[in-house]
Amino acid sequence: MATPLSDQEKRRQISIRGIVGVENVAELKKGFNRHLHFTLVKDRNIATPRDYYFALAHTVRDHLVGRWIRTQQFYYEVDPKRVYYLSLEFYMGRTLQNTMINLGLQNACDEAIYQLGLDMEELEEMEEDAGLGNGGLGRLAACFLDSMATLGLAAYGYGIRYEYGIFNQKIRDGWQVEEADDWLRHGNPWEKARPEYMLPVHFGGRVEETKDGSKWVDTQVVLAMPYDTPIPGYMNNTVNTMRLWSARAPNDFNLRDFNVGDYIQAVLDRNLAENISRVLYPNDNFFEGKELRLKQEYFVVAATLQDIIRRFKTSKKGSPGRTSFEGFPDKVAIQLNDTHPAMAIPELMRIFVDIEKLDWDTAWDLTKRTFAYTNHTVLPEALERWPVELLQKLLPRHLQIIYQINQIHLDRITALFPDNMDKLRSMSLIEEDGCKRVNMAHLCIVGSHAVNGVAEIHSNIIKTEMFRDFSELEPEKFQNKTNGITPRRWLLLCNPGLAELIAEVIGEDYVKDLSQLQKLKDFVDDAAFIRDVSKIKQDNKVKFGQYLETEYKVKINLSSMFDVHVKRIHEYKRQLLNCLHIIAMYNRIRKNPAAPFVPRTVIIGGKAAPGYHMAKMIIKLITSVADVVNNDPVVGDKLKVIYLENYRVSLAEKVIPATDLSEQISTAGTEASGTGNMKFMLNGALTIGTMDGANVEMAEEAGEENLFIFGMRVEDVAEMDKTGYDAMSYYKKIPVLKQVMDQITSGFFSPKNPHLFKDLTEMLFKHDRFKVFADFEDYMKSQEEVNKLYQNPKAWTKMVIKNIAATGKFSSDRTITEYATEVWGVEPTDLKIPPPNEPREAIEEKARALRKE
Repeated sequence: MATPLSDQEKRRQISIRGIVGVENVAELKKGFNRHLHFTLVKDRNIATPRDYYFALAHTVRDHLVGRWIRTQQFYYEVDPKRVYYLSLEFYMGRTLQNTMINLGLQNACDEAIYQLGLDMEELEEMEEDAGLGNGGLGRLAACFLDSMATLGLAAYGYGIRYEYGIFNQKIRDGWQVEEADDWLRHGNPWEKARPEYMLPVHFGGRVEETKDGSKWVDTQVVLAMPYDTPIPGYMNNTVNTMRLWSARAPNDFNLRDFNVGDYIQAVLDRNLAENISRVLYPNDNFFEGKELRLKQEYFVVAATLQDIIRRFKTSKKGSPGRTSFEGFPDKVAIQLNDTHPAMAIPELMRIFVDIEKLDWDTAWDLTKRTFAYTNHTVLPEALERWPVELLQKLLPRHLQIIYQINQIHLDRITALFPDNMDKLRSMSLIEEDGCKRVNMAHLCIVGSHAVNGVAEIHSNIIKTEMFRDFSELEPEKFQNKTNGITPRRWLLLCNPGLAELIAEVIGEDYVKDLSQLQKLKDFVDDAAFIRDVSKIKQDNKVKFGQYLETEYKVKINLSSMFDVHVKRIHEYKRQLLNCLHIIAMYNRIRKNPAAPFVPRTVIIGGKAAPGYHMAKMIIKLITSVADVVNNDPVVGDKLKVIYLENYRVSLAEKVIPATDLSEQISTAGTEASGTGNMKFMLNGALTIGTMDGANVEMAEEAGEENLFIFGMRVEDVAEMDKTGYDAMSYYKKIPVLKQVMDQITSGFFSPKNPHLFKDLTEMLFKHDRFKVFADFEDYMKSQEEVNKLYQNPKAWTKMVIKNIAATGKFSSDRTITEYATEVWGVEPTDLKIPPPNEPREAIEEKARALRKE
């Protein structure tokens, strides 16, 4: 291979970051100075780094606006079928760098900022993450928006503009402490409020039966104010919209009911209505049946459906608006991201039947053909089951509609399976045991034309176990759509060195067609390529190592293996298994400090739900172990343990490119898919993991011999559930495990409070649903295999290359293409919308050409 280019030369040569034209740079500098002056009202003498960030953000946003308007004009002309992705979470992270990359402006902006004597990285670090999500489900929605725009789909993300996103996590004295995430404090340059599209949402009241059908009356009104954020596709001039709703009290709130008395109190009480969009519920994989949460779920659904129907009825100037709903499912596809927006099903029925006066059967047919539902978890505690009593109070008409849907559904089952009460009970939308509840997953299945899991193994569990009765009734309804990640954020943005090396070797097209990474198989034995991949990983480790040393005041051994386990803290994800391994490694070093040892820096991070006691104890155990390990002079730089505080999208972008070993160790059959696993694989880490979620497909793509797979398979777990899991037997027969558990139990890691971890050890011995001890021995063996390979850097890097070459399947572009063709009935297109500098006629011309096709 040719001699490697310097970083500067690489950045100039590779156009995946955009071309640097002199006029371009001059224009950007001009825009920057204009915004600093006119938008921020500052000059260079008193401007702060935050001012500079805002000036740059506004400058970049200027380049989006023309394309954004153009895209919406284009959809208006072409009138395509539109896709609506409904989610209570969009975990977007930062927007600036992603926008520069997708518009091909990154290099020009770099140059402009450099010429202005500023540091681009410092400005990028000023941006707050938009933390409007908890973890996988919310981040998936964000990746999907990027792919839908890149594939030219007329798609819209709809959600809630939470004033406070996922809490900021502080670790104090080893414990998680939550702080409010006031992410809008300085304003958000990427959103545009649209008060002209404000819509009413109704709660409470009662149902009146009239000769014209049911009327929902005497309701309380909350207004939904839309805020639009542009979603640029990659280099295709498409800019879609994410519309997030914010709750506002109407101006006559509490002042209608001639309680002339307390005007001041009435105005103060406006907060009660506006609390709906105040804060994101911080639970991942756990259902908390709170009234405010149900209000949030209905709020986003009611505002969104009004918007969808308004857009459906509006058609091109000159032609009359649509009056018939017959073609509704041909123009509208709605995807439900888990059951959180499930109230959309009865709400659309209410609109069709009560307001648009369609007959029930027609309305139900249209509704089913419009909706599709994605399931995200098999954990029973995560499934939404709303008390009938609460629905009666908040949404009485919707409860009636749900009962009617259920009646027709159960009549059908009775006809097919007479006298089978068990089947009726298990398939009903209403659960009768104890307090009556609505099973929202059942509502989604019955009210949708397609239901999918998010990895092959998960979709199979759904079909054969969770929703078996439903899939036997309508097998054609159940599909798989394996999750993916956007290669724009998760390679180009976070790992430019690797992205550019790949482009030098196989060209740039892989950015929009990740399957082309297969071509890297030809370079597995190329000495120069092996050296370059290894060098990029080391550079990333050096950079992240400096970050860790600054933030955590720990000296990092940069030749150590970076062993990373970052994700939400949950028993099923088994951070405890990792922790037991750390203690075992520590004991090995102490027993024989002179013995050879492959040095490791173990990095664990993630947030625990504030009310999840066990998860918080897991964090405390890890930080307590870290305190002992990191301060033992015998250990030296062989082993370091770091708890990564406040793990979030922008921190993932730093840690993932620097990782050697990715930990994906959930109990088989519990992690629906996982997407972090894919990010690590794409960025040159090797995976130690169970046969769970998408790990199964990763092993399939790369070859099982190129991952470190260990532990029970789904079948083994099922077998053990039958025979019973006896934790004590493992404790007795595995000396290493016994020593580790005895240390935790005796207070070795908590000398001031020897019983600190009693709840944790009791759980592990007596009621561990996730069978940590059962996989311990195999995990330790697998970790030895990891050590062996890490000592042979060339063989390690070869395996890394084989993994990167096999990640093509895990692009969200592939996932979205499958949703588009197999669920939504739309076709991806590589058509480029005419850019803003071409006349408007160009759009009409392109639209006409499209219609002829």
